[in-house]
Amino acid sequence: MTPALVRRPLMSLEAFASAGGVHPRLVTRFVALGLLEPVIGPGGEPVFPGTQLARLARIRRLHAELPLNYAAVGVVLDLLARIDELEAQLRRRP
Repeated sequence: MTPALVRRPLMSLEAFASAGGVHPRLVTRFVALGLLEPVIGPGGEPVFPGTQLARLARIRRLHAELPLNYAAVGVVLDLLARIDELEAQLRRRP
């Protein structure tokens, strides 16, 4: 875990975008597409858990390495999550 994740479990849009190496407008686009999920901060503004940085990195990696648009990246992320879930169920079996 990076020190940024430990010190700031919730980050503003700007801080999150900066930590992820992207423009805040791209983060806003990912939120609109359902790829990232902010939470509502104490002032009513969207804030991002530090754990979403790993998801942001995965989104960027999938988009860069595969000829997929961001909507298709969402489908791939859902499928990868389902695979992880099924593998975890298999490991729990006796």
